[in-house]
Amino acid sequence: MTIADVKDLLKANVLCCEYNIEKEVHTACGADMMSDVLAFVKDQSVLLTGLCNPQVIRTAEMMDIICICFVRGKMPDENIISLAKEKGIVLLASQLRMFAACGILYENGLHGGAVIE
Repeated sequence: MTIADVKDLLKANVLCCEYNIEKEVHTACGADMMSDVLAFVKDQSVLLTGLCNPQVIRTAEMMDIICICFVRGKMPDENIISLAKEKGIVLLASQLRMFAACGILYENGLHGGAVIE
């Protein structure tokens, strides 16, 4: 599945790095706690979150997450968008709640990765 597919499925808007929208994503992770994201195996994936702070971008960079979709209508500020641009991470924004967004992606073949124990 591509980031463009994720965008369409979640009826999301692209906030930055649209030039990377045709990249493949292999897994998804839905979390508002970045410690939970850190327990997720690195694998070109999409992160669904309602957390809007710079740590989301920094965590995504560390975990090879290539796309972040802000759910529940959350909108990152310009500092967060600038940091994502600097790192080449696609930012999306959707009105869907996290549970629905994760379910839609799962239903369409995007599954979660392994958890590091």
